[in-house]
Amino acid sequence: MGLVFGLLWLFNIFLEGIHCQGVYAPPTVRIIHSGHACNIEEERYTERVYTIREGETLELACLVSGHPRPQIRWTKTAGSASDRFQDSSVFNETLRIIRIQRHQGGRYYCKAENGLGSPAIKSIRVDVYYLDDPIVTVHQSIGEAKEQFYYERTVFLRCMANSNPPVHYSWRRGKEFLSQGSDKGVEIYEPFFTQGETKILKLKNLRPQDYANYSCIASVRNVCGIPEKNVLFKLSNKTASPTIKLLVEEPIVVNPGQSVTLVCVTSGGEPTPTLTWVRNTDELSKKSRLNGGTLTLPAISMEEAGVYSCVASNNVGNPAKKSTAIVVRGLKKGRFWITPDPYHNDDNIQIGREVKISCQVEATPPEELLFSWLKNGRPLRSSERMVITHTDPDVQPGTTNLDIIDLKFTDFGTYTCVAALKNGGIPEVSIDVNISSTTVPPELTVPRGKSPMVVQEGDTVDLQCLVSGKPKPIILWSRADKEVPMPDGSLQTESYDGVLRIVNVSREMTGTYRCATSQYNGFNVKPREALVELTVQYPPVVEPVFTEIRQGLGRAFTLNCRVLRAHPSKVLKYEWKLGTRLLTMGQFDQRDETDYNVRALNREGYGEYTCEVTNEAGVGACRFLVTGRAYAPEFYYDTYSALWQNRPRVYGFKLQWTQQNPLSVDRIVAYRLGMKQTGQSRWWEQEIPMEGAIAKGELITHNLTELIKPEAYLVRLTPITRFGEGDSTDRIIRYSAPVNPHLREFQCSFEDEAVCMFTQDKTDDFDWTRHSAATRDTKYTPNTGPSSDRAGSKQSFYMYIETSRPRLEGEKARLLTPTFNVAPKSPYGTVTAAPTYCFGFYYHMYGKHIGALNAYLRQKGHSGSDSSLWNLVGNQGDRWKQAKVNIHPIASFQLVLEGIRGPGIEGDIAIDDVTIEEGECKDPPPNSKCLMQWNIFFYSLLILLNLVMAF
Repeated sequence: MGLVFGLLWLFNIFLEGIHCQGVYAPPTVRIIHSGHACNIEEERYTERVYTIREGETLELACLVSGHPRPQIRWTKTAGSASDRFQDSSVFNETLRIIRIQRHQGGRYYCKAENGLGSPAIKSIRVDVYYLDDPIVTVHQSIGEAKEQFYYERTVFLRCMANSNPPVHYSWRRGKEFLSQGSDKGVEIYEPFFTQGETKILKLKNLRPQDYANYSCIASVRNVCGIPEKNVLFKLSNKTASPTIKLLVEEPIVVNPGQSVTLVCVTSGGEPTPTLTWVRNTDELSKKSRLNGGTLTLPAISMEEAGVYSCVASNNVGNPAKKSTAIVVRGLKKGRFWITPDPYHNDDNIQIGREVKISCQVEATPPEELLFSWLKNGRPLRSSERMVITHTDPDVQPGTTNLDIIDLKFTDFGTYTCVAALKNGGIPEVSIDVNISSTTVPPELTVPRGKSPMVVQEGDTVDLQCLVSGKPKPIILWSRADKEVPMPDGSLQTESYDGVLRIVNVSREMTGTYRCATSQYNGFNVKPREALVELTVQYPPVVEPVFTEIRQGLGRAFTLNCRVLRAHPSKVLKYEWKLGTRLLTMGQFDQRDETDYNVRALNREGYGEYTCEVTNEAGVGACRFLVTGRAYAPEFYYDTYSALWQNRPRVYGFKLQWTQQNPLSVDRIVAYRLGMKQTGQSRWWEQEIPMEGAIAKGELITHNLTELIKPEAYLVRLTPITRFGEGDSTDRIIRYSAPVNPHLREFQCSFEDEAVCMFTQDKTDDFDWTRHSAATRDTKYTPNTGPSSDRAGSKQSFYMYIETSRPRLEGEKARLLTPTFNVAPKSPYGTVTAAPTYCFGFYYHMYGKHIGALNAYLRQKGHSGSDSSLWNLVGNQGDRWKQAKVNIHPIASFQLVLEGIRGPGIEGDIAIDDVTIEEGECKDPPPNSKCLMQWNIFFYSLLILLNLVMAF
């Protein structure tokens, strides 16, 4: 018989498990707005458009649900938003942009994820409205313009303004509004190619009355409170496009360090033109000074040379432009090279053969460049055997050649190339070239022991090529693979001593390097080359670098350290340590990983384990912190009506949480609860004991009382095991005023004595009663009614109908919600279509005499005709269940919950956690205590199986 009762009890637990899914839930997200919105519209059912005026503050809040608490990230147009608004707001629930600008409009996404299911993403489009000042430009028909711009017949006045939404233009002449057809001499039209962006006023066959003041009025029809803007243009027979003069010589040639002044004056134009200066279409240098049409460049440098333009504009015709060039004199980049006799296949200089010395200098201006030659300090003139030639002065850079025909012993000496500019003022550039029996072409070699070079990562290394010959040329270093850059990022590096120094060498720099002679400052012959191998050794790279492992006493676990890469990769050794104590050591064979096994963890086994992997270059280490610290609790933020008020000056809060990975460590015996008022330094602490093991997903509840209105509190929760304290979690609890019945979301769990402004129907037979399981007397009716509220707490409250005497069968009790206003969908406050709300509640209908529970919709203006939404009859078992239904009110409304007494006293009906949310109903949220139910079920199943085996 005991076995039978055991099986029945087990089956009941099994049913509880079926109805139980755990409080862990993937994220859901909803975007709401605050701040200075002009208008919120719904487009295409799913897209929300938020309209705001430029310069106002944008504020969007991302409301999330789900457990664990989802992490939130704001992005814009599917990319990171951090470059468009304050970084601090990217990962916060509220996105705030102060003084929003037009370029910050677009689609904003709120993404929430907590590791369960797919991330939840919602978006809203932000439309920034603005209106710039309009600009009027005036033109005359092409081909008719003469000296007096407006003496001819047809004139066009174009009005343009940047705006969002599209601008509406209107024209006024004096005080008279102009419209198409109001004046035969006036035509108003929009060019096809700029539809909606501009408005043109065409004055045909210009008449005396057309000389007047014209106003263009730009308007966006006062959306977002943006006022209209206008601009006035005076048209007269003197109106003319601008003309200007430059009071400077062309071009301007100066020496570095001199001050340059450019003067630009207007010679015509009505209205008076404005003058601006630009350089090569770019901005002026920061040290330049501008005063009207006068531009001053103090202490000019060669970098400031270029074309400077004066631009005059008065919005009549085309802007006038005059330009002048500033040339800053200078010499730079002097180089030379020696070319042996090209008619002999020999790179050496020999008596009786030809040799050419070339000298090259960059000059500004190039036509001022002058070259001269010296031999042993004395002037050298061109002759039959000493032929001096110069390249075209217009070809940059300037080059001069000295051809020595039939080289003789007396020709040996030092030749100097001297470059100068006409009229002086700039230091000369001189280059010395020695021609003698020791002048020989270069040769490149790599010193012994300098290739290959083997170094440690982080060292400084010198790659060296020895260059012989006279004169010694510049050495060019590059990678043998020409597409790979040098350590400094360039493709080629110059060296004057043949040494390439690399500081803080890294493993990516391993490879072959090429050194080659340059023709500059040396012989103009085929380049000499040599190769240097560089090998960079580095310590083993391992994983994991650091990881934390949480374990309870007596448990077994394995630590694994893996080598990802190393050079050299052979002769790898490893040592496992706990603190400084050596545990084991060895050498890698074919595997690239090593394990350390702990069979049964004891107290001495807690600490930091290190696996050190060693090669010639150094040590790589895996570190594991093995601890018995419990993981942090996870606060549950989706508690319905967590805050309640039952006394004037204080309030209470239902604090709920789950424990992250509770089975990873020893059993949690208690929680340390710390509290303090925000802004204060004093903490209050207490311990909350835990009976039995905590299951993963189990929702734990603790009621906070005596909280002072309207103070906010910082709450800190710390789990405690026999190891000691675990990780803490903080959250802020804020006081909020009673529920406003006109919000778009309503929640009530009846914790407040005011029961969220619910009222009893005065026309029913009896009332609903507010109760908690801790105060309810079940002596007379033990087989009906709930044993806790919907969340499993015996201290929390719910509403129920008491069906004991003197209640009679068929009597009704009706509970009315507050009156709700329908949220307008249009900007003008009218309901354009019936909105959708989700009405939800939990019910408990347990007992053999259960009657019925009904829900109705009552709307303003529909007196006496409540609409039936939902109904249920009969015993539904000793458990809380959820009901959800979509409603579509078109006027202010209330919801009615009606309980009907059944045929006997075991017919108590209870309700809890009533919600009204904007939008369609989604899947019902999961219940609590789930995994605990399943654990009890499976442990009990094992016990009963043992009993069966005993039989």
